[in-house]
Amino acid sequence: MVDYKNDVEAVDALKNTYENLLSEVKKVIIGQDEIVKDTLLSIFCGGHCLLVGVPGLAKTLLVNTIAQTLGLNYKRIQFTPDLMPSDIIGSEILTENREFKFVKGPLFANIILADEINRTPPKTQSALLEAMQEKSVTAAGNTYKLQEPFYVLATQNPIEQEGTYPLPEAQLDRFMFNIWLGYPSFDDEITIVADTTSDLKKEVNQIVSAKEILFYQELVRKIPVNHHVLKYAVSLAARTRPNTKHALPITNQYVSWGAGPRASQFLILGAKAHAAISGKYSPDQEDVDAVAFPILRHRIVRNYKAEADGVSVEAIIKKLMETPME
Repeated sequence: MVDYKNDVEAVDALKNTYENLLSEVKKVIIGQDEIVKDTLLSIFCGGHCLLVGVPGLAKTLLVNTIAQTLGLNYKRIQFTPDLMPSDIIGSEILTENREFKFVKGPLFANIILADEINRTPPKTQSALLEAMQEKSVTAAGNTYKLQEPFYVLATQNPIEQEGTYPLPEAQLDRFMFNIWLGYPSFDDEITIVADTTSDLKKEVNQIVSAKEILFYQELVRKIPVNHHVLKYAVSLAARTRPNTKHALPITNQYVSWGAGPRASQFLILGAKAHAAISGKYSPDQEDVDAVAFPILRHRIVRNYKAEADGVSVEAIIKKLMETPME
C-alpha cells in the first residue's frame, strides 16, 4: 500500500480507486450505476446495505462482483424459514479427544450476502444483528470477533410477502443504505440479454486490498465537515420526527415514526464519502442530499393517512429537502 504525503493526496487516491472499481464492476453489471455507487459508498463508510428489488435484477451478481473487485472473502447465506442461529454463526462439536471445538459458520467472512433476509425467523435475524452492530458473535457463552472489514449486503423481495418475517425497525436501522433496484432501461436490457445468452465470459480484476479498504474507512472519518453542513444533516433527520420542534406539517400529517440519531451519523459519513469520490475535500449540502434517500427511506414509518393519500416515503423526503432550513 502506498504511503501518501497528506490527506489531500489520499482523498485523490480514494477518488481514483472508486472510479477504477466502478469501471470494473460495470464490465458485469449493466445500467445500475447509481446502485453500484451507493453500494461502494457504504463500503468506504464501513456500513451495511439492504438491496430491495424483484427477482432477476442481478442483486446476487452485484454483490459477488463487488466482492471480487475488493479481493475480500465472500460468503452467500440463503435465508430460509428453518435457518437457525447456529447455521450462520457456527457451533461447538465434540472432538475425538472429548473436547469441545468451535466450528465457524459462514458468518466468518468479509462480505456476507444475506439472500432474502426476511425469510428467516426473528431468532436468526437477531444473531445477524449482533454481528452487524458489534462485529462479533456469541456462541456457547464465548464471544468471537469477526475479521474486518465486515459487511452485510442483504437482499429482500418486496412483492412476495407470504412466509416472510418483516425486519424489525431496530434491525433496519443497522443498515446504512436501503437501496431500491428498478428494472433496467430498454437499451440496457438488450445489452444484458445479448451478453448473458452468448458464450462471452467477463472477468473482473481485484482493485484494492482489505488493508486499503480499512485505510479508506479511516480516511473518510477524517474528512472535515463545515458546521452548517453538520447542522443541515441533523436538521434533515430531525424533520422526519413527528410532533417535535423541527417537524414540518407534512411530517405531522403523514409520519408515525421518524429517523433516529444513527441517520444523522450516516448522513454525514455518506456525505463525506460522496464528496471524496466527487473530487471534493469537504462535503456540502449537495453531498448530504445525494445520500438522503437511501439513508432515510427505511427509517421513516408512514401512517395510514399517507397510505390512503398515496404519499410515498420518497415524496416526504423530497419535501423535507426542498423546504428551506431555518
